[in-house]
Amino acid sequence: MANHAQQIGRRSGLVATALILLLTLGTLGAVASRAEGAFRITAADWAAIRFTLVQATLSALASVVLAIPVARALSRRRFAGRGILITLLGAPFILPVIVAVLGLLAVFGRNGLISTALGWFGLEPIHIYGLHGVVLAHVFFNMPLATRLILQGWATIPAERFRLAASLNFQPRDTARLLERPMLRAVLPGAFVVVFLICTTSFAVALALGGGPKATTVELAIYQAFRFDFDLSRAAVLALIQFTIGATAAALAYRFAIPSGFGAGLDGQAMIWGIGRWQYKITDTIAILLAAAFLLTPLLMILRNGLPGMFQLSDAVLWAAMRSLIVALASTLLAISLAIPMALLIQASKGARRGLVEIVGYLSISASPLVLGTGLFILLFPIADPIKLALVVTALVNAVMALPFALRAISPALNEVESNFGQLADSLNIQGWARLRLILLPRLRRPLGFAAGLTAALSMGDLGVIALFGDPNFATLPLQLYRLMSAYRMEDAAAAALLLLCLSLALFWIFDRGGRLNAET
Repeated sequence: MANHAQQIGRRSGLVATALILLLTLGTLGAVASRAEGAFRITAADWAAIRFTLVQATLSALASVVLAIPVARALSRRRFAGRGILITLLGAPFILPVIVAVLGLLAVFGRNGLISTALGWFGLEPIHIYGLHGVVLAHVFFNMPLATRLILQGWATIPAERFRLAASLNFQPRDTARLLERPMLRAVLPGAFVVVFLICTTSFAVALALGGGPKATTVELAIYQAFRFDFDLSRAAVLALIQFTIGATAAALAYRFAIPSGFGAGLDGQAMIWGIGRWQYKITDTIAILLAAAFLLTPLLMILRNGLPGMFQLSDAVLWAAMRSLIVALASTLLAISLAIPMALLIQASKGARRGLVEIVGYLSISASPLVLGTGLFILLFPIADPIKLALVVTALVNAVMALPFALRAISPALNEVESNFGQLADSLNIQGWARLRLILLPRLRRPLGFAAGLTAALSMGDLGVIALFGDPNFATLPLQLYRLMSAYRMEDAAAAALLLLCLSLALFWIFDRGGRLNAET
């Protein structure tokens, strides 16, 4: 059955793999070619590197530490709305970064809810800009992700282990020492490194909340070197540094987890004895309520502040929204067109070749959108005006950056379909495009819909390449929103943010719902 999958996807899969290599390593090579003279790192560059590593470490540490009590509470409590809350934990991942920043400013900013409350008692307002603001925003985005990863770890502990612990009259501290802590030792390193990787490539957060030269990430330094100084040599050096940081973190994320060694169970629902005590109920309730308030309050503030101006949006904002929709749809089409043949090639390959294709497919997770954008600018500059192609380049880079998530959704499902129906299709001699159209695609609708929705939402809210060399007259909605915030037109910015939030969530829902509707199983 692997041969049939290979017949379908080998050629297109190889083309897609070559394209990804060109867009990642090729653009990196183009950037490296502009690093004139010696590989020189200035004092400002070292400061950016230190800040990048410090903020990513603090953000990952805070996200993981705060996620532990939330995941523990969700794992051992059953209450009305629990499923909805767990679903909402995935919302920040598809939330446009610039929208979340505006929501955090409405809560933690100088004129936000907390500063206003402090003023009632004669206290100074909060200053959100700088290292603590960047860390706060990253925790907002990544604590839910860490919670989901740790919650999955709790679900891997077989129910029989908890029953055995109860029969041996374990106290809660014994259960924690012998069951929960070994699981955490296996899960936490991987969760930490994943969050660390995400934070090292963050751009919009540092752009909006960095607060000056002392709070500049490598990504932001690339943007400044390219956009303001047009120093391609310095941008090239910084791009190589950024790729090295990202590649190292990605390699650690791929390998850094140790098995907990619990073994298999009978898939029963875990019942953790000894948690009925009132003190544990109180601590679990507090953890869940605080997490829900931290995640939902900024979103509610966006809704409250943006709703009055939703029907008074300027033409510039509406046109920017239209461009963002076009870019998002184009990115989705490109990402799915790359993901399907690469997934087919992965499924058809074996051994080292399979691993190599997988590495290429996930290579862009270690890359930076700004590095890709800078490399494409260098490659396009001799033959075309990159400014005029800004939207095209943005769509292409967004598709490449979303490819690892699309592959992660499609590849396991494709393997399962071939395992379940491959022999039957072989016996009926269903091969080639007929196999793809009749067997594979109908049963891949769910993961395809999810991957398309995720790609569209991420692309809709992206503020990366378009900020690097976008034409001021052809801004996307995130860039237009950032300009409104920079001009202190906060009412207009709130309305534009609400529009961007609605469009991002609507795109995700439409694609995801379309994939699940009447999907074959």
